[in-house]
Amino acid sequence: MTQVAAHLVDGVRAIPPEQWDACAGTTNPFVSHAFLSALEDSASTGNRSGWQPIPIVVDGADGTPAAIAPAYAKSHSQGEYVFDHAWADAWERAGGAYYPKLQIAAPFSPVPGPRLLLRDPAAAPALIAALEAVTDQHGLSSAHATFLAPDQVPLFEQAGWLIREGTQFHWANQNYATFDDFLGALASRKRKAIRKERAAAVEGLTIRHLTGPDIREEHWDAFWTFYQDTGSRKWGQPYLKRAFFPLLGQRMGDKVLLILAERDGIPIAGALNLIGEDTLYGRYWGCTEEVPFLHFELCYYQAIDAAIARGLKTVEAGAQGEHKLARGYVPVPTWSAHYIPDAGFRRAIADFLIRERAAVAHEQSCLTELAPFRKGGD
Repeated sequence: MTQVAAHLVDGVRAIPPEQWDACAGTTNPFVSHAFLSALEDSASTGNRSGWQPIPIVVDGADGTPAAIAPAYAKSHSQGEYVFDHAWADAWERAGGAYYPKLQIAAPFSPVPGPRLLLRDPAAAPALIAALEAVTDQHGLSSAHATFLAPDQVPLFEQAGWLIREGTQFHWANQNYATFDDFLGALASRKRKAIRKERAAAVEGLTIRHLTGPDIREEHWDAFWTFYQDTGSRKWGQPYLKRAFFPLLGQRMGDKVLLILAERDGIPIAGALNLIGEDTLYGRYWGCTEEVPFLHFELCYYQAIDAAIARGLKTVEAGAQGEHKLARGYVPVPTWSAHYIPDAGFRRAIADFLIRERAAVAHEQSCLTELAPFRKGGD
């Protein structure tokens, strides 16, 4: 294996923010120093979370990072959204130890983005080699770079990593000036259905969009209640700690969009989004009162409104959810890359991925045909 001058760092906080962000760039907030350090400082990662931050750094000639991987030693597979539980089970049944493994990711965030943070693009091969070296030298079963930015997939392919494809549903802004412009691109039946949903969802409610200093502690209190309710139903235990949310507001409040639904001045539901350079990222939602279609309104339609108002190109509303299709969110591929040192295990995973890839391609083709946009003479 190529000798690489790289080193592990004890957490994101150990790297100065300006050096980290010089590698991460400004496009994707989920790999920013502010976001990842807020996870650490709130104990959402580290401690006993099963996400131990161990960023891997390749230094440049000037002694500062030329490339960084946001890497974590994982003792489970929770909070990843690229499911490898069957892989773990197979490896354990074969007598191996699947955990700990190396995860290169934005924790708890199924958001495509760079996983090789490159101030110097020429350092990419060295950084991938460093990920392999850490896996090998520490006896880890595998390394996984999840929700890759599309332009980084070839870098991992060239290094021989196995590539896995998945599907999300994203909304694309076709230079719409208003929500009605977007509706005009849909089949008439879908337009009517969405108008009905929106009217029913907001009846008797006030919808508020808050960002920056307008988000106060009482708003985080309300949202924490919403988040706990959703987390306990979906995952059994919420991933994020209470302290994370005000830290997020303090460190990157201008990139936070909190959408609240209020009844008589009291918040009953909320959706938390992050604002990227050209994308609105919908992340968390919850409610204390069940209102028909309110989830769709806050998470999908209000997000479209906000993206149009800000001139953003895309809304990414999180993992899974074929119900998004009827609401104008179309299937797009996502990718992850996997380094499996054991030759037998690698062959088994490679065979599985060939079969899975064919099934995913068929599903994406079928879903695309079901998109709600006008066809022919509609």
